[in-house]
Amino acid sequence: MQQEHRPGRRTLLGAAAALGAGAVVLGGGAGQASAASRGNGHGHGDSGSYKDLPVPTVIGHRGGSGYRPEHTLGSYQFALDNGADVIEQDLVPTKDGHLVCRHENDITATTNVADHPEFASRKTTKTVDGEAHTGWFTEDFTLAELRTLRAKERIPGTRQHNTLYDGHWQVPTFEEVLKWADEQGRKRGRRVWLHIETKHPTYFRKAGLGLEERLATLLRRYGRAGRNAHTLLQSFEPSSLQRLNKLGVDCPKVLLLDDLTTRPWDFTEAKDPRTVADLITPKGLKWVSGFAQGIGPWLNLIIPRDKNDKLTKPTTLVRDAHAQGLILHPYTMRNENSFLPADFRRGTDPNAYGDALGAFAVYFATGIDGIFSDNCDTAVIARADFVKK
Repeated sequence: MQQEHRPGRRTLLGAAAALGAGAVVLGGGAGQASAASRGNGHGHGDSGSYKDLPVPTVIGHRGGSGYRPEHTLGSYQFALDNGADVIEQDLVPTKDGHLVCRHENDITATTNVADHPEFASRKTTKTVDGEAHTGWFTEDFTLAELRTLRAKERIPGTRQHNTLYDGHWQVPTFEEVLKWADEQGRKRGRRVWLHIETKHPTYFRKAGLGLEERLATLLRRYGRAGRNAHTLLQSFEPSSLQRLNKLGVDCPKVLLLDDLTTRPWDFTEAKDPRTVADLITPKGLKWVSGFAQGIGPWLNLIIPRDKNDKLTKPTTLVRDAHAQGLILHPYTMRNENSFLPADFRRGTDPNAYGDALGAFAVYFATGIDGIFSDNCDTAVIARADFVKK
């Protein structure tokens, strides 16, 4: 997913004592029935259509990133082995045009590049989608150079146990992941679902490293460009999804949505004044349905939080999106107190696990069709509990 670098959004201040879930205003009882009726947590077949996915769908966010360094083959394998229905990849390019799997093109926090003196001179400051970042960037490395680096845990203070695997895996190319998915599919007798995001597509297009054509080529090569190819495509930029449609890539597409006041970066570049708040109105969602089959909203667009980080009443977004035929795959559920709503934190250690099962239950009750989670095993258990009710 996007914008993890925003500490105001992703890192909650402090950790309150745990509160009971009874304080949460659920609303949306009809949403719960809707989710259950769309699948009872079990797919109806394996035609490759997103409509056959279990509901709520469990999406391994950057793989099993709660347990292994994100966007590594180890992270993807962990998610697949521990119940994720779909595995997510974020794509950025190298200098020589290869697509690799990183959450951001800034690889300072997710690789050991800082330990390589031969690359010290490549540390620089760049403005990406209007925000300045200082570090090392994939587009300044050839694939051969990038392959000399090793992946590491992005947030070691929060997930110290993940640092055990620092240096164990390389940065994978997207083609390697496609081969891995094919191999795992053969072993399991069913194809592995992927959820693929184009990262900063306008930025890279202006840099001469357009993502969509490269992605389309690989999807066709591995039989994943069709409507029923066990593949979902996602982006925060509508024009990226529209471009993929024009390239004849028929995979279902999901428009990712950030804070209400933000604008997709391609809108900013095109001087389009619409914000996310405009896109989640019935009119905006109807427009989205013209090129996408779903939306991936930030969880706070489903249930806002108050000034104390407690959940409030669900919005009408689930109902409104479903009315336009759109599925919802919101992001991101994590088990640690620091990421959970205050209602579900336990104790005072921000890195300790809170009542994630309780939080999952509340989000599932809104009628969402799936959820991105760093902890897919927890999500699977929460879904099983939910569909039994």
